[in-house]
Amino acid sequence: MKKLADDLASFIETAPSAFHAVRTVEERLKAGGFTALDEKDSWSLEKGGRYYLMRNGSSLAAFILGDKPVAESGFHIAGAHTDSPSFRIKKEGASVQGGILRMSVETYGGPILSTWLDRNLSVAGRIVTKTGTVLVDLKDPVALIMNQAIHMNREMNKGIEYNKQNHLQAAFAIVDKDETRTPSDLFKDLIAEKTGIEAQSILDMELFLYDVQKPLFAGMNNEFISSSRIDNLAMCHSIVEAIGASDRQDHSSLAVFFDNEEIGSRTLQGADSSFLRDLLDRITAVTGGGRDDSYRARAASFSISADGAHAHHPNYPESHDPAYAPNVGGGPVIKISSTYRYSTTAETAAVFRKLCREEDVPCQELINRSDIPSGSTIGTMTSALTGIASVDVGSPMFAMHSIRETAGVADHFYMTRVLKRFYNCDLNSL
Repeated sequence: MKKLADDLASFIETAPSAFHAVRTVEERLKAGGFTALDEKDSWSLEKGGRYYLMRNGSSLAAFILGDKPVAESGFHIAGAHTDSPSFRIKKEGASVQGGILRMSVETYGGPILSTWLDRNLSVAGRIVTKTGTVLVDLKDPVALIMNQAIHMNREMNKGIEYNKQNHLQAAFAIVDKDETRTPSDLFKDLIAEKTGIEAQSILDMELFLYDVQKPLFAGMNNEFISSSRIDNLAMCHSIVEAIGASDRQDHSSLAVFFDNEEIGSRTLQGADSSFLRDLLDRITAVTGGGRDDSYRARAASFSISADGAHAHHPNYPESHDPAYAPNVGGGPVIKISSTYRYSTTAETAAVFRKLCREEDVPCQELINRSDIPSGSTIGTMTSALTGIASVDVGSPMFAMHSIRETAGVADHFYMTRVLKRFYNCDLNSL
């Protein structure tokens, strides 16, 4: 368990943005014998072959082609998302106030805003230059979003609503009073200096703030892992570990890592796009199947949507339905919603429970309180777009969308074991 958790910590540390998460996944897939494909090229696929392709540099799908035609054996699919709540820097949003160079930021997803204040923050993302696109990670703590002193607001501990435009601007540097450059040019020059990219060659930037504090183990027995971006890099890590360890099977195994789940997924590279469906149909066509075979292949497939699940919080027990309050350390969680915010049905939940039993792994269920609407993830979108039966699952965690989330070391081990079983089993024999 500890070895896998250490590797998860390393995985998270190398993935401060969705772009970096995909690069890290790609590096692990290459080490496992996967070959890159390009959507613009003509494909030639071999049985047992390991392949992957990307969209936008922030989404990736990998697959192992099975020995039987996909129309007969279908696909075993597991999916997660590469993005996490954050703040995207407005590259032209620079200003100087009180002698401080600050950058306006746009909230990405639904972060718990207060947890981002008074933290040592760095910058990561991608820069488009005249010669190509470069991934950048400044690593050093180059920015802060400072709180107001309680002496200036005596009511602060009663709760404060932060104005995203005014109160969440990130401070980057003290500006010399004789500085003649515009604030935007000053920021671009600072980025150029830190990355070694010539400022004149920068055409555009997609840069995000992130917490520089590394993942840490906590608890008297190191049973917790505390880190940024556990939602949803933990599930990405489990899936890439599972498919990398997969054996050659009759069925085809597929792992998909989508961007933009935190903002609704309706993008070129999101789960609510053509990415997965295009890939499934193209594999069918390239391996000699027709349109009817595409429908048959999808009907014969099964999908696991893996994302974080809300653990029973000991300080807020009133937030949970007492019959459906999964515990950290209690194993993978099946997520259920009568409004189908999750894709789980009674039949797909039964399949996942059988997988857990096969691995002697404990399994839990989550249904929200009836007066608290549940969240959503990629499961319902991919299922609706492809017609593939799906179950939504996840590892239990605390403080989802905080800058520091907490999950269980044992749960990550359990989830990875179950996903390995999923890729290597015949679902019909369970």
